[in-house]
Amino acid sequence: MISKRNIFLSINGLIGIILITILSLLFGSSNQPGTKEMLIAAKNMEQALKEIQSYCISHQINTNTAEDPRNTGLIGPEWSEITTTQGDPEAKRTTINPNIAALMVHLLVEAGVKKGDTVAIGSSASFPALLIASLSAAKAMELHPLVIFSFGSSSFGASNPDFNVWDIYQLLLNQNIFTVFPVAASLGGEDDTGSEFDKSLKDSILMSLHKAGIPLINEKSLPDNRLQRTRFYFNGTPERIKAFINSGGGYANIGSSPLVLNIKPGLVKKSRIPEPGKQGMIHEMLLQNIPVIHLLYIKGLAQKYNLPWDPVSQPEIIKQSFHLYSSSRYVGLALSIIGLLWFIIVMVRYGAQFNRREPHRFLHKTHGNNAS
Repeated sequence: MISKRNIFLSINGLIGIILITILSLLFGSSNQPGTKEMLIAAKNMEQALKEIQSYCISHQINTNTAEDPRNTGLIGPEWSEITTTQGDPEAKRTTINPNIAALMVHLLVEAGVKKGDTVAIGSSASFPALLIASLSAAKAMELHPLVIFSFGSSSFGASNPDFNVWDIYQLLLNQNIFTVFPVAASLGGEDDTGSEFDKSLKDSILMSLHKAGIPLINEKSLPDNRLQRTRFYFNGTPERIKAFINSGGGYANIGSSPLVLNIKPGLVKKSRIPEPGKQGMIHEMLLQNIPVIHLLYIKGLAQKYNLPWDPVSQPEIIKQSFHLYSSSRYVGLALSIIGLLWFIIVMVRYGAQFNRREPHRFLHKTHGNNAS
C-alpha cells in the first residue's frame, strides 16, 4: 500500500514543480511575448541615435559637452526661442537609451497590440529620444503609427531652433531609418499655438511644414484642438487605434487639469477623467477604452523598469525581460517565492519528524513479530 508519507511527498513535489514552472513562465525572458521584437526595436533606436550623433558632430550642432557629455546631439540648449518650460537634463539624458525602445515593445504587447495594428503617437519636442523609441518599436512590431508632434520643447530637449524636432525626424526619414510620415503637427507651447514664439520663428516653422505637406493643428481652444487630433487619429473609427503613446507634456495631449499628475508612467488603462474643457488626448483615448502608454515622469519610469538613471556612457543593448521589473509581476514573484519557501520548510520539518519516528516504528514492528 502507498504510505501517507509517500502521498504527502508526491503532492508537495508536484506543488514545487508547478511553482517552478510558474516562475520560469513569468520571468524567463526567452519565453516572453515580443522578446525578438524588443531586440530589433533596440537595434533600430541604436541605429537612429548613431545617425543623429554623427550628423551633429559633423555639423557642429548641440555640442555642449557639459550638458551632453555623451555627444548624443539630442540635448538642446536650456533656453531658446522655442523653449517653453524648464526641463531636467538628467531626465533627457536618461531617455537616450536604445533599451527604451525595447521597453516600448514590452508596453505595447502588454496593451494587447499586435503586428499590423494601428497606434497613435502624440509627442512634444521635449523628449525627442522617446519619439525615436516609439517609432523604433512600431517598426520592429510592424505597426502603423499615426504621429502628431509639436515643436515646443522644455529645456534640453529638441530646443534648438536650428535642429528642432522636425529636423531630427526629417534626418531619420532621409536616411531611411524610418519611413512613417507624420499625419499632422502643431506649434506647441502654452496653448499649442506657439503664442509665445517670436513671429519670425513661427513663420519659419510654418514654412517648413507647408513645404513638407504636413497639416497644421492650430486651434487655441483645447476641446477644438482635441477634436482636430481625433479626426487625424480616428478618421471616424476610434476602434482602429489599439494604443496611444504620449511622449512629454504637450498641452493638447495631457490637457489642463492637475489630475494628469496622478497618472503613473507606463501602461495606463483607466484614470480619473477631468471635465470636458480640460481633457487632453490621454483622456479622450481612455474614454474610448484605448490603452495609453504615458511617458512623462521619466524618473518614475526608470525606477519602475530598472533603467539606468542619467548614464555616464551609452547603455548597451541588453537582452532582458521587462516583466522582471513590472510592478504587476512583483505580486506573482512574491507569491511564488513564498510558496517555494513553504514547500521547503514543510518538507524539512516533515522529514525531521519522520526520522525521529521511524526507529520507534521499526522497533514496534520487530517486537510485534517476535511476540507472535
